[in-house]
Amino acid sequence: MNVKKAKRRLAWLCVAIIMLTGKLEVSAQVEISAPSAILVEASTGEVILEKDADAKRSPASITKVMTLLLTFEALEEGKVSLTDQVLTSEHASSMGGSQVFLAEGEKQSLDTMIKCIVISSGNDASVAVAEHIAGSEEAFVDLMNKKAKELGLENTHFEDCCGLTDSDNHYSSARDVAIMSRELILNHPEIYDYTTIWMENITHETKQGSSLFTLSSTNKLLKQYPYTTGLKTGSTSKAKFCVTATARKDNMDMIAVVLGAEDGKSRFNDAKALLSYGFNVSDVYIDENTEALPPLMIEKTMQESVELKFAGPFRYLDTKGNDLSKVEVKVSLPEKVEAPVDEGAKAGEVKYLLNGTPIGSVDILFAESVEMAGYVDYLLQVFREFLM
Repeated sequence: MNVKKAKRRLAWLCVAIIMLTGKLEVSAQVEISAPSAILVEASTGEVILEKDADAKRSPASITKVMTLLLTFEALEEGKVSLTDQVLTSEHASSMGGSQVFLAEGEKQSLDTMIKCIVISSGNDASVAVAEHIAGSEEAFVDLMNKKAKELGLENTHFEDCCGLTDSDNHYSSARDVAIMSRELILNHPEIYDYTTIWMENITHETKQGSSLFTLSSTNKLLKQYPYTTGLKTGSTSKAKFCVTATARKDNMDMIAVVLGAEDGKSRFNDAKALLSYGFNVSDVYIDENTEALPPLMIEKTMQESVELKFAGPFRYLDTKGNDLSKVEVKVSLPEKVEAPVDEGAKAGEVKYLLNGTPIGSVDILFAESVEMAGYVDYLLQVFREFLM
């Protein structure tokens, strides 16, 4: 047994003992001082550990995860471009708290504004981007709440785009933060181009002239934890100290969310403890399903077979120390089908089993549409065969 597997099995043994004693939320190996936390493996969405993960809490600048998600969606849809010049309004420049000191009338590229949001958690930059995308912060906040509903975030409601508000109606939960963080990193991995920056200079161009300003990351995990890839910190007197931390190791992306920690040091310690635990007890089985499938016989049409494809890859997260080399793969397909069939419709499935227990499946789809042959089609076929 290699060292990694030995550590994983030891960690799982500790979890099992704790489960038997009725403590289901956190392991003795993971002491979390914050009142609310969760650990999720990103690709599968599996929750590994949680502590009061559905409690509504002020998220502070973790709010900007949703702001960034909508920004990257707008980029993907072509509504905005990284080269856009984003104007700083009087409202945006008036933001207090964490800021990059944008002056009213100052313009920065959207690319630079994203850096200001991600690296230095600029409230002013967040509002400027919100106004650029939606016309006003209020309209952008409406989009944030709409997106929250789309993602099924049951314990989230936004009142602003940066988290500066102390309104009781601005809240989220550790689980909801993990969901929006997962949505961001899986669908827009380019976010890592920003979240891994420790320090960078920008140039303020105002009526007073040019001046350099240094953006310095608020995410100290970039220096404290070697596998860190992001994501966002936050703190206010109401929210206390928060972080949604992402890290990558051994083909796994972990998301650790900590809300309401008493100080900055403890939030990062909690995040490191969660991430380390996750990597120690977890292993992932991956089947990319990129190989070609043999065609399937088809009847009642002029062609002999129809092409097939996998619906997508399969990933399974194990936290119980199982030997994932023993995963069984079983293909379930009919011997033949009858036309018509539609491209994208289900033809069969691939089933995955571990120790005889099903752990998941992936659909096999028709890769093309095939129409049913008619009388004329058969007549033409007979005529062609006669000519041959």
